[in-house]
Amino acid sequence: MTTILALDQSTSATKALLFDPAGQVLDQESRPHEQHYPQPGWVEHDAEAIYQNTLTVLTTLLARNAVLRDSVACLSITNQRETIVVFDRVTGRPLRPAIVWQCRRGESVCQRLSDAGHDTRVHELTGLRIDTYFPASKITWLLENEPDIKAALDEGRALIGTIDAYLIYRLTGGAVFATDATNASRTLLYDLHRLAWSDELCSLFGVPPKALPEVRDCNARFGTTTLAGALDTPLPICGVMGDSQAALFAEHCFSVGSAKVTFGTGSSVLVNIGDQPTLSQAGVVTAVAWLLNGKATYAFEGIINFTGATIAWLRDQLRLIDSPQETQALALAVPDNGGVYLVPAFVGLSAPHWQPNARAAIVGLTPAATRAHVVRAALESIAYQVRDVIELMSSAAGIRLQEIHGDGGMVGNTFLMQFVADVCRLVVRASEVPELSALGAAQAGMLGMGIYQDVDALEALPTVSYAPSDTAQQIEIWYQGWRAAVQRVL
Repeated sequence: MTTILALDQSTSATKALLFDPAGQVLDQESRPHEQHYPQPGWVEHDAEAIYQNTLTVLTTLLARNAVLRDSVACLSITNQRETIVVFDRVTGRPLRPAIVWQCRRGESVCQRLSDAGHDTRVHELTGLRIDTYFPASKITWLLENEPDIKAALDEGRALIGTIDAYLIYRLTGGAVFATDATNASRTLLYDLHRLAWSDELCSLFGVPPKALPEVRDCNARFGTTTLAGALDTPLPICGVMGDSQAALFAEHCFSVGSAKVTFGTGSSVLVNIGDQPTLSQAGVVTAVAWLLNGKATYAFEGIINFTGATIAWLRDQLRLIDSPQETQALALAVPDNGGVYLVPAFVGLSAPHWQPNARAAIVGLTPAATRAHVVRAALESIAYQVRDVIELMSSAAGIRLQEIHGDGGMVGNTFLMQFVADVCRLVVRASEVPELSALGAAQAGMLGMGIYQDVDALEALPTVSYAPSDTAQQIEIWYQGWRAAVQRVL
């Protein structure tokens, strides 16, 4: 039996999975890593720890499944997309902590460029907005504030990559420095129309092009790895996609107008818009959905910074819960939110508001408010934000969505899935396979390795459907309460 080894390097953990060709998870291994907050608004990861975790989960999983080792066709990679690593060209070791997509240290750079009138041109080239969510401004910040990093980059001693490019470099012993088009299209340095790095954008942000990786197709090969000597025979690396696009791919959203929402640390809502990089003026960004055999498919994307991270905040900072699994029972313990709304603008609000300076708040508290009301408000905030983004994207694409696919760690929360269906007035098809980002990369690897000849041959996935309940009038009242709460934050 042919199997695919997949690596899912997410914001909170590094996970290795074994898939069969039908997309079933045979086994998996995971290691979490710490989130570092050096100062308010800054978020970092230890990139060396992530690489070591990568080796650990991959070798542990293969050792536990020794009988399948000879059947593994390739290693596929999916990753947190906008997080960047600056690392040494010779050793591959990081020169500083990775800067995470949630980090806001590039705000002053973005403001400066916007004030200088660069918004329109940057949007035309990239499909994105000038925002510190994307890595370019954070690279500029590094060049302006860390002289050692600037010198290393200018002299060609250092390289800059998203997590996939960094891990590929380490895993191949420096033989391959490459990323895929989905990750490249999220940097603010990539020309959507030419499908290449933009010299104009690199000049604008001061980024040396020689420090950036080669961009390859999602189903391309990215060298081979022995996992730092753990394998006797080198394993091909094939199939690389950013996590949100990989989930869209695994959901089989191959037709124009098909859409998905990933319920992860943050949430990405993606709608397939076809083979042309259509731009929206309504606050929706455009990205490469995938690039297969030189042919690009594009997507509108709406970003929500804090969804699962809001639940983690309840657990880690407020200590209101011990685990995310408690949230469903607490939400159902009260008939409604009691007028309490949690607006999770911890690092600003993205689509449709794009207000990086907004900050989180809990509004509507009364003496009757309980822990259950706050937890329910946190879950409800996820659905309200999804509706905000879907309405914006539907208008921009000229498409009325009837359903949306759901994936990610929170799809098992039936209260949340039903509330999303009710608030958005859509059928939510929640995947019964939670590891869709890893599966999407693995399926790209299957295409690249010739296991499947085209996307139509890929196996469909089982889902659980949630239809909107007959609560439209009450939901609309609650949703207007959400909008009022957001306005108070703004």
